[in-house]
Order: sequence, then structure tokens, then C-alpha cells
Amino acid sequence: MKVFAISDLHLSGSVEKPMDIFGGAWENYLDNIRADWEQKVGPEDVVLLPGDLSWAMNLEQVRADLDFLAGLKGKKVLVKGNHDYWWNSLAKVRAALPPEVFVIQNDAMRLGDLLLCGTRGWTCPEEGKPLAEEDLKIYRREIERLRLSLSAMRKLRKEGDFVVVMMHYPPFNARRTPNELTALIAEAGADAVVYGHLHGKDCRVDLRVDLNGIPYFLTSCDLTGQKLIEIRP
Repeated sequence: MKVFAISDLHLSGSVEKPMDIFGGAWENYLDNIRADWEQKVGPEDVVLLPGDLSWAMNLEQVRADLDFLAGLKGKKVLVKGNHDYWWNSLAKVRAALPPEVFVIQNDAMRLGDLLLCGTRGWTCPEEGKPLAEEDLKIYRREIERLRLSLSAMRKLRKEGDFVVVMMHYPPFNARRTPNELTALIAEAGADAVVYGHLHGKDCRVDLRVDLNGIPYFLTSCDLTGQKLIEIRP
């Protein structure tokens, strides 16, 4: 079972919000992603989608975008992004999912020897630039949600499992300063972390960084060249 990741598709099957208005990196991006996906992914493989799947505002509007995913090969697993306004009650979201599409929300799941866990995350504090009170409240809440998800993962974990933490926001600031999120991930012994959220050619980012011996993969589709990133061969 191979594991791939790509994020921030910002699908708009039922909403008039095309992404090509944001520049050349978004021209024909869905066709390019689909072509790369079909070339790389087999029926038993897994594709992780860490957030911002769709511009839809509710479950009715997101149906076309979920059907788009369902038509692609492999099993698909999502976490919520900051623009996934359609994602409300977890029970209702899971009831609306087509076959082979799954979601993670502060919990964990198993696909073969692959264990998945995670949460949305939030903006991380910068040295000398404290978060506003409301942002700090959300950041601390996300720390607890990650803690819950990692705890759920530990209850499922067996020897030989491959553990991936999924987050939408980067779990560190621009300087990659160690924080409570990265400490929890290291303590849990994760094998990889995937995240998205960052966009634009002016982003000063690396698609992969290693922290505490764990690879962290940035998977925003405009920064990956509209290609899936291989997380486990």
C-alpha cells in the first residue's frame, strides 16, 4: 500500500469560484492533478488530503466535490481546513461520504498497517509576536485536539504500523520553532506529518523538512506543481 498526499484543492463543483483567478499555478490544475493521480495511485493505495477540499458552504453543495474524489482511484482521507465551511457535525459529514472517502477529526483510523490521526491546527506563535487572545485560545484548543487524536492512535497501534499525523495548518511557525504540537508528535513517535494551508510562489517554504527525525511534508497543490507527494513508497 503506497501513501500519497495533496491538499488545498479548493474544489468548486457547485460553487462559482474558479481558482485560476489566483494565477498561472492554478491553470488547468484539476486536470493536471487527476492525470498525476491516475498515473501514480492504485486501487489499494491511500491519498491523504489535509484540508481545504472545497469552497462549498454546506453538505448539499459539497456533494459534487466528494463525488469527484470518489471517482479517483484509491482510498481518500481528509482533515478539515479553514475554508471547509461545509464540514459541520462529524456524524452528518461521515453519513454523507461516498465509498472509499474517510475523514479524521481529533480521532484516529486504521487502513491496513497505516494509522492516521490529526486535527486542523491553527496559527502558531512567533517569537516576539504573541498571538491575539482569541487566536491563542484556538491554538491551545488545537493542542488538546491533537493530544486526543494521538491518544486514540496509541490505542490502535501495533508493531510495524506506519503512523501519519494530518494537519491543515503547519504545526510550527515560519522559523520552525519547537512547540507543544511538535513535541506531542515527537513523543508519539509518528512516522510522518502532512500539512497544507500555505500558498503562493512567494512562500518561503520547503516541501519537506525533518524535525526530531520525523519528515514533515507540505502538500498544497499549487506548491507541489499539482502533483501528489509520495509519503510512503
